[in-house]
Amino acid sequence: MRHLLLLLLIGLAVSVTSCRNDFDFESQTGSLSFSKDTVYLDTVFTDIGSSTYTLKVYNNSDKNISIPSLRLKKGTASKYRLMVDGMAGQVFEDVELLAKDSMYIFVSVTAEVADANPTDFLYTDQILFGEETNSNHQKVELVTLIQDAYFIYPGRVQNPDESYTYDELNLGVDGDGNPITIRGRFLEESNPVNGNELHWTNTKPYVIYGYAAVPSNKTLVVDAGARIHFHAESGLIVANNASIHVNGTNSTTAALENEVIFEGDRLESDFSEVPGQWGTIWLTQGSTNNQIKNLTIKNATVGILVSGNDGTPTPSLAIENTQIYNCSNVGILARTGNIEGKNMVINNCGQASFAGSFGGSYEFTHCTFANFWSNSTQTCIRLDDFITTETGDEIEPLEKANFNNCIIYGSTNFGVFYRKKGTTFNYKFDHCLIKFADYSNQFGNNPMYSFTDTTLYDTCLIATNSIVNNPDFKDARKNELIIGEDSAARGTADNTYSTFNDILNNTRSGATDMGAYNWLSF
Repeated sequence: MRHLLLLLLIGLAVSVTSCRNDFDFESQTGSLSFSKDTVYLDTVFTDIGSSTYTLKVYNNSDKNISIPSLRLKKGTASKYRLMVDGMAGQVFEDVELLAKDSMYIFVSVTAEVADANPTDFLYTDQILFGEETNSNHQKVELVTLIQDAYFIYPGRVQNPDESYTYDELNLGVDGDGNPITIRGRFLEESNPVNGNELHWTNTKPYVIYGYAAVPSNKTLVVDAGARIHFHAESGLIVANNASIHVNGTNSTTAALENEVIFEGDRLESDFSEVPGQWGTIWLTQGSTNNQIKNLTIKNATVGILVSGNDGTPTPSLAIENTQIYNCSNVGILARTGNIEGKNMVINNCGQASFAGSFGGSYEFTHCTFANFWSNSTQTCIRLDDFITTETGDEIEPLEKANFNNCIIYGSTNFGVFYRKKGTTFNYKFDHCLIKFADYSNQFGNNPMYSFTDTTLYDTCLIATNSIVNNPDFKDARKNELIIGEDSAARGTADNTYSTFNDILNNTRSGATDMGAYNWLSF
């Protein structure tokens, strides 16, 4: 009987406890605090969704509270979107928050330039905690800059299963005769939306989806100050007998008002230096008279891909005053290319800054080929004369690869790397600073790396470690490759090559400096 009575008492206690409300919530606001009083969402293009941003909300009181209303001031008409406690929406009621606890609110936006303030192009709203009629209500401001743009994208047709078929460019056939295609379309001289797509101006940015192609016998002209943004897996193709002319000029302010910039379409600061966000600028076999001046290429897979040449002695690509940074593969990848480059700066590439692959003809003067990629397995300059296919090696002669007054330096031990299988493999470095730290002497008996051979290396400075013949870059990890007053490259160039100003348009005179920049006292 005593045991039975004890069991009944325990059961009664459990039942009473089970019916009890452990968490009583009091409806109130006014005691909240926030991780920020304004959420600034980075600039977005019109009608393109932003990244998601976070706001942390703190209950500083000793009571569990229920926020009676949590909403966007513009309500369901707002272009902002919220995620509160795992629920998406724009208006929420009775949001519970325990004492001394916190919660996250996730914010994103998709808006058109027409939605923004016409004077400053800012699109704004507020997150309201409590009703505005309540004197204890609180708020957090939301601010986004909306940027208008020209959008170039392939057409599409909806299929019966509600999927889409997109326009594609034909790139030829593979070894089995199957067509090779890529999503994209040719640029048009009279596009009904964008007007002349073969003339990119600086009036507003261009956003490219898929691959935009320059048709045969046409020239794409890019004005000084133009800003071109490529979506993931997008790029630009210059077809056979087509050309691209990038007409950037020197800038006088930090805004780089006359520089042409090719980069990804993610405008958030977290993406400003992320490699591999888009594809490449592809100069195909037979493209001709390509001219590039004052262009910055950032965050591509391959900055410029040169496939072959136009079959004439004249370089099919003349490039000067150009910077290429953060390519996940190669800065410039040329296969049997014909390139003349002046005042080029390339840095932070996953495999090589410049790869002269499968032969070709190259002449570079006053260029800086750096590579401070996050690991040391890459190189700065790679030259070879063959490719390996299913049927064996195919060889093309390296007619010339001349580097004059250049800096070739990086975090890698070996600034240059060669692979040779043919009989014609011509290269020469004249008055260059080259990083080559062969600590284990693995190339000691290879005549291709005989730096005392003046027919290959004429008056060159060899950096055999990180101290000897250091170029004294300002901050290579941040792509600041200007050299300082302690640079070994200072005053050691051959001034007979120094017939043009440096990349910043400073005059070269007297004892000139190797690389693209004149030295500067930091």
